[in-house]
Amino acid sequence: MKTSRRILLAGLAGLAVAPSAAAAAPAPVADDTTVAEERFARMIAVAHAPDVTCARQAERYADAHWPEYVVAAKAVLNARA
Repeated sequence: MKTSRRILLAGLAGLAVAPSAAAAAPAPVADDTTVAEERFARMIAVAHAPDVTCARQAERYADAHWPEYVVAAKAVLNARA
């Protein structure tokens, strides 16, 4: 599977889970996240970047905003387990 397709699917998964997960934990907490959760949160953040066509800007957005997507990443990873 191509990387862009993975990012798109991760972003869609984050959109599907984010509203219900956001109600459960309103404040993003990055202290107890695992490496897998952080990577998945970064992938979701890249997919939600305002300018996805520019890879550098999408990466900068992910670096700045990945803690906001930790709850969604945890929900998706827990659903798969």
